[in-house]
Amino acid sequence: MNILGKITVLPKLPAAIGRLSELAYNLYWSWQPRACALYRDLDPGIWETYGHNPVRSLLEVSNEDMERAAADPEFVRRYEAVMADFDAYMSRTDTWASRHAQDLKPVAYFSMEYALHESLPIYSGGLGVLAGDHCKSASDLGLPFTAVGLLFHDGYFRQTLGRDGWQEEKYDHLDVTTLPVRPIHTPEREDLRISLDIGGRRVEARVWQLVVGRIRMLLLDTDVPENHPDDRLLTSRLYGGDQEMRLKQYMLLGIGGVRALRAAGVTAEVWHMNEGHAGLLNLERIREQVEQGMDFRTAHELTAGGTLFTTHTPVPAGNDTFSWDLIDRYLGDWPARLHTSREQLYGLARNEAMEPNGPAFNMTVFGLRMSRMANGVSKLHGRVSREMWKGLYPDLYPEEVPIGHVTNGAHNFSFTSQRMRDLLSSVMPQDWAERLHEPELWQNVEKLSDAQLAEVQREMKAEMITFVRDHQREMLLRNGAGAAELAYTETLLSPDVLTIGFARRFATYKRATLLLRDRERLSRIVNHPEHPVQFVFAGKAHPADNPGKALIQEIYRLSQQPEFRGKIVILENYDMHVARRLVQGVDVWMNNPRRPMEASGTSGMKASFNGSPNFSVLDGWWVEGHREDNANGWPIGEEREYADQAVQDDADAFSLYSTLEQTIVPLYYSRNVRGDAEGWGRVVRSAIESVSAQFSMQRQVIDYVQGYYLPLSQRHDLLVPEGARRAREIAEWKTWIENQWPQVAISAAHTLPATAEPGAQVVITAQVNPARIAPDELRAEVVLRRGHRVERMPMQRQEGGQYSATVSLNRSGMYEVGVRLYPALPGLSNDFELGLIKWA
Repeated sequence: MNILGKITVLPKLPAAIGRLSELAYNLYWSWQPRACALYRDLDPGIWETYGHNPVRSLLEVSNEDMERAAADPEFVRRYEAVMADFDAYMSRTDTWASRHAQDLKPVAYFSMEYALHESLPIYSGGLGVLAGDHCKSASDLGLPFTAVGLLFHDGYFRQTLGRDGWQEEKYDHLDVTTLPVRPIHTPEREDLRISLDIGGRRVEARVWQLVVGRIRMLLLDTDVPENHPDDRLLTSRLYGGDQEMRLKQYMLLGIGGVRALRAAGVTAEVWHMNEGHAGLLNLERIREQVEQGMDFRTAHELTAGGTLFTTHTPVPAGNDTFSWDLIDRYLGDWPARLHTSREQLYGLARNEAMEPNGPAFNMTVFGLRMSRMANGVSKLHGRVSREMWKGLYPDLYPEEVPIGHVTNGAHNFSFTSQRMRDLLSSVMPQDWAERLHEPELWQNVEKLSDAQLAEVQREMKAEMITFVRDHQREMLLRNGAGAAELAYTETLLSPDVLTIGFARRFATYKRATLLLRDRERLSRIVNHPEHPVQFVFAGKAHPADNPGKALIQEIYRLSQQPEFRGKIVILENYDMHVARRLVQGVDVWMNNPRRPMEASGTSGMKASFNGSPNFSVLDGWWVEGHREDNANGWPIGEEREYADQAVQDDADAFSLYSTLEQTIVPLYYSRNVRGDAEGWGRVVRSAIESVSAQFSMQRQVIDYVQGYYLPLSQRHDLLVPEGARRAREIAEWKTWIENQWPQVAISAAHTLPATAEPGAQVVITAQVNPARIAPDELRAEVVLRRGHRVERMPMQRQEGGQYSATVSLNRSGMYEVGVRLYPALPGLSNDFELGLIKWA
């Protein structure tokens, strides 16, 4: 059968509910449960069958059901209220950005994956959830913002568990015409296409548009008839191929993404790479400049000057690297196109300390060197990243490596239940949705009683338990279970028992089975006659990660043992829908990664939005979120690292069991016998108050705007005018400095005592040979390091290349004292942009 193509014909809706089609194509509905309820109530069966997809629901619902809804006054009232809120949201001009970021240039945000809703499965886990939430809050705040990604037709896999608990992967081919995306058209009404050369073949990509509130996202799709069959698969599966496939996908995202923005007429001046997958975008931006007559170094300076790179990976092995031979096959002609050499271009992606098999093209290193700003995703992860990449700045202390941090957040309204939102609305000011990032706003939670909070949580817990039972029944039916086994699902979990949730990607470092380390003790906890505990697990392992799959199977098999059956449950196919159910329904959220390998994590934030305290290792965001008095949750283990993983696992497991038995369980069950301010209700209230603002996605995006987007906007204004004159001057200056630097020398003289009293002063002098560098382009300084604290004191230039400084030793402790020299020029992004430093 020869199919020419597909077209989606939406039904003609009754006038009374006619704008449901318009709303279906704006992901605004994804964080508005009342909007979703409209589509659900047209036909609940269709809504569930097609994965909560409004577009597909409108296609499948019968005309009779449409007319019935339009004739129902209550449905129409709800519809009108939703549309009124939607119109008010879309038409608002007095946004946070309009008041606080008037000078912000348009932002282009590149990410390999986006988790916006379960009906659009182009995400695998935390990176995608973060990117999707970032887009939603960029919309909420009114940022000039466009996201770029790939439209994966097979998405990420759907997980099933076999009768033995082993993970199996199934890929459901998405019918793009039934998704809330639309093709962008040219003025001639043709589909917008871009093309690029990948491996010697011309690859075309259709450009789709996804609207997310006030912002839009461009998604590239190579599944078009003109392409070679292999190239059509570039947008088939997320993270589903070998290294060669990944490199080709990165070319499509980075190079193709820039071309898509240009073709769609989107202006961008600030460029944000969310991980190394998008690292090649500046190749295309440099090519654009070189083709207009600019030299490579100036073009590099200009493009890097507007770019931010965010790293999420806490371990070296998690960063993509490619051999130079593979890079030659796909990017071999790019050095000539950029008027540079192979060694210079590829050298920007080298980190010799991480090259056991010879020269390698490291995507994270390339992203860092193609940007002038970089950040990790929590305070601890920023520290870990500076330590990991200190080799790129060999003469700096790790604390000085120019990688900052913005601690991740989560989009409050995407994960807070409607019941909790309604309860919060009863004590919040009318404009609270625009002020989620303000800590003082959340003091209003104190106006809620323990009974009010408990009632909402009880209702959501009951809904979660019903969901878990239905979910397990479906799995058992698929696996051929008998009637008795199916009937048992009706007894899974009890609404009266302390319920702890654990859901995340099943990577081995997340230690999903730490709870199982002492099974006899776990059995006593779970089966306590008066104060039992039950656990709900969920999560996917990467298709190639058999150790991760083994962890899933271990939990599943344990859950089938008589003493744990019905009290420990593991759900299959962890996605955004499952995540919402769990974070809205459990009593406590547990997370026990191997510190410091959790870059941030966000699931615990979402649980606390709903009043569930965290019980977690002091890693990622929880180091910053946990209160020392345990008022909003509890730590697992100590705030430290271990040399021996087995010792760490033993210590953390002991802490986990002890805290559960001695603190959490007694406190939870005491809520039935006392209502004092030190009880469970106090912890629930504190969890909401302390987490909702500090870890809101609004706060995160505002941090990006103030700490990175606005400074990059200002840098754009510095570098671009007069044909990029300042960018050219900086590039030429850097070339001159690099040529002169080998001849520069510094020596120092001092009379440092072996010991000193606090407040003592020491005079340190230095002699500098500047070679042919102008003295005012050099900075000499004294550096004091005490523990992880680095203090810098400028030295005063005198005649004859002499420098001196008087250093006050104000604090007691052991100091390292040094003198160093580095080149300086107004307009650099940081003092150590060149990475050239000489120590005396």
